[in-house]
Amino acid sequence: MKKVTILGAGTWGSALARSLWIAGNEVRLWSRFPEEIDSLRTTRRNPHLPGMTIPEEIILTADAPFALKDADAVLFVVPSVFIRETARDLAGWIPEAAAVVCASKGIEAGTEMLLTEVIGEEMARKGRACRGLAAISGPTHAEEVALDLPTLIVSASENPEVAADVQALFRGSCIRPYTNSDLRGVEICGALKNVETLAVGIARGIGYGDNTAAALITRGIEEIRRLGLAMGCQERTFFGLAGIGDLIVTATSRHSRNNRAGFLMGQGKSAGEAVREVGMTVEGINALPAAVSLSARYGMEMPIIDAVREIVERGARPADIVRDLMNRKLKEE
Repeated sequence: MKKVTILGAGTWGSALARSLWIAGNEVRLWSRFPEEIDSLRTTRRNPHLPGMTIPEEIILTADAPFALKDADAVLFVVPSVFIRETARDLAGWIPEAAAVVCASKGIEAGTEMLLTEVIGEEMARKGRACRGLAAISGPTHAEEVALDLPTLIVSASENPEVAADVQALFRGSCIRPYTNSDLRGVEICGALKNVETLAVGIARGIGYGDNTAAALITRGIEEIRRLGLAMGCQERTFFGLAGIGDLIVTATSRHSRNNRAGFLMGQGKSAGEAVREVGMTVEGINALPAAVSLSARYGMEMPIIDAVREIVERGARPADIVRDLMNRKLKEE
């Protein structure tokens, strides 16, 4: 039995905690907010996952040293904008024998660092080492994992042993992981697919149909692929679970916050209004500044991401932006 600590008691953290418990692990679910832990202890339910009960055996705690003591694996499952703060505050208690796994998706604004890089930097500042850094990603809606629906992910790490150990944690649950050595590519896909999904949602909100959505998904993964290759990633990653798989599910599902936020913007709401109506973190908006900066740094033409920026940051009228996209210079696919 492995001891697994989940940092972040939101929908994804709660669903992962249950799946990892089903797989036979000892699981501790941590939140920095005592009131959140008190509510979860009382109800054994996450309010955004009404169909799931949190098993009594899962330990719920706001005590970080206790949560991390002797952990074999530590999963960061907080929103991307809180990854650095969480790593900075908790790094000193992470056991050096633990595998450290990022289950959140994003790129840090300002530094343009991937989230495992942020975690690694903060651990180094505290003089802490670990067995290895990893990320899990793929087409994974918490709402479906909470109901034990079959789900496939990738366990990515530059250390093959760590990737395999993280993979083994899920054996016996509804989650089937595949290993992948392209940690950078997996994280790029997880962050940028959220931005591309905003474009699909915007198109739906305007009233466009399946043809438009399919075109945006197809050209969206091509944008991500070109940038990823320029950053030294492996091409196969973009056509696997972390790439096209995750983009498809995020851009088409009713569970997708990014899809919903884009839809509201397509109907005329501002980005701020859309986020407030969704009521939860919209990672595509968080990742947008870094996506724009990376495309500029590597000299990549990314017209869909640029179009989303015009709408989100500059308040452009969505229908006008789509018209501009359709009238770009004709070229070979």
